[in-house]
Amino acid sequence: MTDEKEWHVYILRCSDGTLYTGISNDLDRRIGEHNKGTGAKYTKGRGPVRLVYQESADNRSEASKRELEIKSLTRSEKLMLIEK
Repeated sequence: MTDEKEWHVYILRCSDGTLYTGISNDLDRRIGEHNKGTGAKYTKGRGPVRLVYQESADNRSEASKRELEIKSLTRSEKLMLIEK
């Protein structure tokens, strides 16, 4: 089975300045969910959130692998990735 939609790995900046990394095949919907407080336990109460980085992935598996790679980075490494 192939994914019908393109997958994205994304980083959000929360209103408290923290960063959140996630994946989605519908980025606009997912960011809306985060801003409504229904997207993730971490972002609830930290909105509004703002998209600061995104990259495409071929499928959910690749997006998940990349998400784990990004989550293992330090904050400063994530900020350097965002600045690229």
